Amino acid sequence: MAATQRQEVQAVAKWVRMSPRKARLVVEHIRGRSVPEARTVLAFTPRAAAREIEKVLGSAVANAEANHDLVGDELVVSAAFVDEGPVMKRWRARARGRAARIKKPTCHITVRLTPMEREREPEPAPAPEPEPVPKPEPEPKAEPEAKAETPKKKPAPRKKKAPAKKEAES
Repeated sequence: MAATQRQEVQAVAKWVRMSPRKARLVVEHIRGRSVPEARTVLAFTPRAAAREIEKVLGSAVANAEANHDLVGDELVVSAAFVDEGPVMKRWRARARGRAARIKKPTCHITVRLTPMEREREPEPAPAPEPEPVPKPEPEPKAEPEAKAETPKKKPAPRKKKAPAKKEAES
């Protein structure tokens, strides 16, 4: 039994001038989504990282279409992650002849795409043979008017007799 290897396409943007922590917040939204859905999410995300990640996603789709003959809308973001890049260190002049360090972080954004898993359609089951319809048996002839049983009504409860008053003897 030959194991089929899942085809995976990726695109990487290196040395993007952005904090990796900020980019990771956006990447979490597209992981596991289809490409059209991920593009929609990125289009409506107000963070600056969304624009950069959208470029990387577009590049990965272009790689899949050009190099592997895949359809872009039938791909899923199987993995998306952001790694730290080198930090550029700069100095800023401060009061009394001092200097303050400025850190300018960079990051590397990676997006991996795989084709959608299509559910295998089960083979159509053979049509079941129609069951023969049983012929209705003739009903037995009814006997001459049999009394139909009707539920008996409960008798009304009896009224209690009032005790008789004794007449005074004169």
